[in-house]
Amino acid sequence: MTAHASPPPAGRSPAATAFDALHTRHAAALTRQAYLLTGQPRLARRAVRHGFQLAWQRWPEVAVAPDPAAWVRAAVYDHALRPWHRLAPGGRTAGCAELPDDADPALREAITTLPAPYRRVLLHDGLGLGLHATAAEVEATTRAAAGRLTHARDLLAARLPELGLAGQPPTRQGAILRDRLAALLAGPADDGPATGEPPPTGAQVRAGGERSARRTTRAAFGLTGLFALVTLSVAVATPDHYAGPPVPPVAQAPATRHPGSDTNRAVHRTHPDQARLLPEVR
Repeated sequence: MTAHASPPPAGRSPAATAFDALHTRHAAALTRQAYLLTGQPRLARRAVRHGFQLAWQRWPEVAVAPDPAAWVRAAVYDHALRPWHRLAPGGRTAGCAELPDDADPALREAITTLPAPYRRVLLHDGLGLGLHATAAEVEATTRAAAGRLTHARDLLAARLPELGLAGQPPTRQGAILRDRLAALLAGPADDGPATGEPPPTGAQVRAGGERSARRTTRAAFGLTGLFALVTLSVAVATPDHYAGPPVPPVAQAPATRHPGSDTNRAVHRTHPDQARLLPEVR
């Protein structure tokens, strides 16, 4: 007998139900990952909220993706590692006193001091994604991703000799880091870095994504209207035809006259000064 899928709760569409399930399964783990990338609990929460809101706005695309969780993870990491977040006041110290017990503070601090591309590829490796999947998510070639991973491990080995990475083959280095990162990323299923505020639900994230989409649409219409108004104003103020600069008259040589003609005698007789100024006289 074929089992039938349970109907979505009243008032929720199948798309909303699927999105809420994705959020429930992955939001807490993504929050811990974003915190490891940034060292900032509040920024980690914002990045996860942004990633899921973007996923809801593009749900037709995300729903048919081979791995919707990977789509959201890429969006979360992109937002978390944007460089201008470093300019925010109270960056790394915001909310740190509210964190629960930190499993490996030395490793967390060492990771957050790495360059952003190294942090990202190292975390992908720590999640056990594999080099090809990591390269696809960071939008780099496999060779570039491997190079970043090697440099990240070398930097960690120099900064934390107690990790035991120095002198180990790459396979062993990966196993050591995955074990240590697993402790950092472990946590209750419904918990992330503490920030003094409860994590949002899937419904709240969907509502926020819809509000953000409406604001973006209104802003786009406003800019379009402003551009049309400026264009109309310029069109009204501009003449409907182009009037070039005035062209000075071209001096024409006088007709050739015989020296003894009556016309020349009349000019000399009636306008002696003008006759002296004519070019042919000079």
